[in-house]
Amino acid sequence: MSTPENSLKANQLGAPSIVFLVLAAVAPVTVAIVVMPMAIAFGNGGGIPVAVLIVAAALLLFAVGYAQITKDLVSAGGFYAIAVKGLGRPAGLVTGIIATLGYNFFVAGALGTIGFFTGMVALPALFGFELNWFLVAVVLFVIVFLLARSGIQVSAAVLGVALILEILILVAFAISVFVQVGFSIEAFTMAFSPEILVGGSIWIGLLLVATAFIGFEATALFGEEAKDPRRTVPRATYAAIIIIGVLHALVGWAIVSALGVGDAQGAALDSLASGDLTLVLIDTYLGPIVGAIAIVLLVVSLFAAQLAFHNSAARYLYALGRARVLPRWLAHTNSNGAPQRALLVNLVFAIVVAAIFAVFVETDPEGNPLPPVLTLVPVGLGFGTLAVMIVQAIAALSIVVYFRRKRDRRVWTTFIAPGIGFLALLTFSIMAIANFTLVAGSEAVYVQLLPWLLVLAVIGGLAYAAFLRAKRPEVYAGLQEDLERFDELVEVA
Repeated sequence: MSTPENSLKANQLGAPSIVFLVLAAVAPVTVAIVVMPMAIAFGNGGGIPVAVLIVAAALLLFAVGYAQITKDLVSAGGFYAIAVKGLGRPAGLVTGIIATLGYNFFVAGALGTIGFFTGMVALPALFGFELNWFLVAVVLFVIVFLLARSGIQVSAAVLGVALILEILILVAFAISVFVQVGFSIEAFTMAFSPEILVGGSIWIGLLLVATAFIGFEATALFGEEAKDPRRTVPRATYAAIIIIGVLHALVGWAIVSALGVGDAQGAALDSLASGDLTLVLIDTYLGPIVGAIAIVLLVVSLFAAQLAFHNSAARYLYALGRARVLPRWLAHTNSNGAPQRALLVNLVFAIVVAAIFAVFVETDPEGNPLPPVLTLVPVGLGFGTLAVMIVQAIAALSIVVYFRRKRDRRVWTTFIAPGIGFLALLTFSIMAIANFTLVAGSEAVYVQLLPWLLVLAVIGGLAYAAFLRAKRPEVYAGLQEDLERFDELVEVA
């Protein structure tokens, strides 16, 4: 049965499939190898497992309200749609613009990551030769695009296999560490002690750990393609946050156990230059063969994240195209129900951005070319992470306001829990802005200027909303009507 050319294919995804899609975006192996050592080094050292649990708890509180609003709203617009419902069309438009910019930049930055770690790390380590990072990234991204246009079920299946492999090696590493240190829970219990928990910078630790959860919020983007979305999306959201939290806490616990709670921060700082702390520990505790497999799984993890964020970025473009905020051309889907044109736009955008950094190569003081992880990646992933954090905070506020306007009597689920979640997400967002160069991983001037793009997005979004209201009232009205029309279709189905 064919799908209408402006509709996503319905009834494709159960809760497990959505969980695979969002967990793949989180990229557990990449977090373990790249993010966790940074959090230990710059954050609160041996207390990082507790920082993970604190962030997970905050996000679960947000998810309580998130679960309630997804029962009232099903849309591929994700947090843009939630902002329209709660804060009105101008705020929704601003949120949609920020989210679209964030996800598209994230995909562009991820090209630099997958190109670098595949062409300049994995291939030399495993086979002894190196390939140009940009060419490798483009080839892999074209494969990602072909998988995405084949339909969301294909993406979910591929991501499910990749995710299982990632989780297996991380759990095997953690178990090996715990076995060899005698199942001691000292690392975990000491992490709760005041001197460890607030050692170093607990706030930076919480911030960096929060970046390791980016991707969970995409559950709502797949609502139109889900089976029984009003149950599936909330369940997938809870499951995603809990699994991410447990896995990150387990890996963090294993790393600080292997290093020693008191020595973890110093060891992580010493390894920042090489960036191989977790890989060395995996090699030590599981052997060189598994260490080589971990390098392969790092590439698999990055590929899976690229596929997941490619799908997410396209659905924001598709939703704004369907609402006629962006060209209606973007709202076209193929026979598989995939937003093919939106996927193509994201593909072209990301490759063009990456090509700029590939052609205009920066060099260090000695004249050596800088790798993309020091140029393209801070721009793409840094700005994308900041944008998604801010969108999460806007969505949390929108949920509280939406239910207060409805005079909803459920105090805990629609006010207190999401209200606390909003305060936590707002704190993370402010910290991310204040420490943006740390989040991005670069002190370059053009990186420091990136947060101003958000200011331009807010001003531009509000100005565009005013223009639509005055000159194109049918489009302005459609920002709300598009959501209501789809909700009615879901009710009928």
